[in-house]
Formats: sequence, C-alpha cells, structure tokens
Amino acid sequence: MKRIGMMGTGVIATYGHAPAIGQTPGLALVSAFDPNAGQLDRFCQQFPDVEGFTDAEKFFRSGIDAVAVCSPAPCHLDNVRDAARYGKPVLCEKPLAMNDKDIATMISVMEEANLPLVTAFCYRFSPVAMQIKRMVDEGVIGEVRAMRLIYIWNLHGKYELLESGEKVESPRRIGRMLEGGPMVDCGVHQIDLARWWTGSEIVRYQAHGAWIDGDYESPDHVWLHMDHESGCHTAVEMSFSYGHTAVEPINHFSYHIIGTDGIIRYDRDGWKLEVRNSKGTYFPGGSEEKNFVGMYHAWAYALETGNLVNLPTGRDGLIVTRIARTATEDSIAARNSLQAFLMESGLK
Repeated sequence: MKRIGMMGTGVIATYGHAPAIGQTPGLALVSAFDPNAGQLDRFCQQFPDVEGFTDAEKFFRSGIDAVAVCSPAPCHLDNVRDAARYGKPVLCEKPLAMNDKDIATMISVMEEANLPLVTAFCYRFSPVAMQIKRMVDEGVIGEVRAMRLIYIWNLHGKYELLESGEKVESPRRIGRMLEGGPMVDCGVHQIDLARWWTGSEIVRYQAHGAWIDGDYESPDHVWLHMDHESGCHTAVEMSFSYGHTAVEPINHFSYHIIGTDGIIRYDRDGWKLEVRNSKGTYFPGGSEEKNFVGMYHAWAYALETGNLVNLPTGRDGLIVTRIARTATEDSIAARNSLQAFLMESGLK
C-alpha cells in the first residue's frame, strides 16, 4: 500500500483527487498539507482518515510515500522542490507552473533526485480518450489530417452568492483568469490530447483571443491553431465566458477527429461517441471526458513498477503549458498592438 500525501486542499483536491485515491487499490490518502488552516480543516472533516498539516516539514515526515500536488499553480515549484528534497515521487496538477523556467526547474530537481514527475492530465484516461487513441493507432479512419477540440463554457458563472446574499465575482474565476485564462487552465488538456492521439509533435501554432468579460489581461475566449509534424492540423477553441452571466447557461464540449477514411466524433451532451468511415457507422460506448480514477490507477501501477505507461511526464507538461501560455501571450500582444494602431490612427 502506497501512502499518499496531498499538497493543497481546495476544490480540485476535494472533488477530483481525494475521492479518486480512495477508489484506487494500492493507494491510501493519509496526509494533507495546506497553509490555509480553515480550508485544511474543512478538507479533513470531509476526509476524516486524513491527518492535516500546516507545517510542510511535519507533512513530509508523516510517513508518506508519494505526493499529489493540488495547490494553486504559483505554489507548484516550491511544493515539487520540497518533494524532491524528501525523496517523494510527484503527480502535479496542471498547469505545472507559471512559466517555462519554473517548470524546467521542477523537472530538473526531480531528475536529479531520480524521481518521477507526472503531469495530471486526467482527460487522457477517459474511456472515450482511450478509445480514440486506440482507433487512431489502428487506422480506423485512415490517417488523421485534422482535429477540432472544443470546450466553450461559463466556468460556473461570473458571480456567486455569499451566505449573506451578497453577489460577488467568483473567486474560482478570478484565480483561473489570473493564472492565464481558459487556454492555460483547460486548453492544456486538449493540446495534450492532440499530441498524444496523433503521436506527433506540434511544430507551429497561432492563436487569437476575445475579451468578452474584459476585466483581465488574459483573453477569456481563445482560438488556437496548431500544425503537427505529421501534417495534421488541430484547432482548439476554449472559453470561460460562453454564457457566463446567463440565467440558464449552456456549454459545448466536443472532439472531431477527421481522417482520410472517415471521422470520429464525441459530444459530452449524452456522452455520444460515433465513428463514420467507408465501412459504415457505429457508436462505441461513450463516457465522461475526464477520469481521475483512471489516472490514479495508472499512477498506482507506476509507483509499484516504475512504468509510467500512458502517464504524461513533466516534459509533456512543459511542452503543453508552453504552447498554451505562448498562445495566450501572443493574443494579448496582438490586442495591445491593435489598440496602439487604433490610437495612433485616430480611430479610437
């Protein structure tokens, strides 16, 4: 039995990571660290078998074998450094860090300690994603030439109500926009899937952004176009502001994989997965688009055997996060350039 310690006890730890560890044979969540004592207490009340620590040294000396890092992205570098110092393998939430330099440091300290660093791209482990990977590898739709990966939603809305009845901007939205916005937060999953499904690196990319909300430097709706080494082209569309102030918002989540002999299409609405090729049309069973439990089953196997199999590495996390951040930064630069041009031209 591998004893897991969790760093960070917020939303992603509570609804995703902790329950998944509890459903994984060979793993036990025994310790949690969070400098926010109130948040830590709430977590430990929900998971009473977990011992809580606000002191990192005591946490690392609590008998844990490996660490799941679920803290905010700006904390990841320090968390991973500490884990390397105490000799603990790490599974780290995305984005790995706020910039390339920090991610490279995380990879370096783990490699120097001869420890694995895994990026928590849980979308890879959805039965749908695994089926698509198998079908692409088997040539079910011929050679993949284009993909459209779409996730446009409202990030649970711009506002939330406090117990007092006061309406305030959602802290979750604020945090994710300050960390880089939808392409950095959610788009990394789609970029990772594009690389993994095709087995082909991305050699060129370009992005455009829209500022529907307008309160942040980062765009809240982003389009990213990527060319693969194989000749495939992938388009990713991400949004946090698709109906973000609507009383009854809707969202769209879909995959479209287009090959020389057909298409594979997935729609989260109804968990519909379909294949249409020269042999006919069929509908494999669908599923949710993410799978924390599957990811932790894979990590349990890796901790036991040293074989990462389909687990994304720290280097995968670096490549994907670099694309997402650069795409966002390029969108910001293009907007600033346009604003400057309009000002200089007297058009604004």
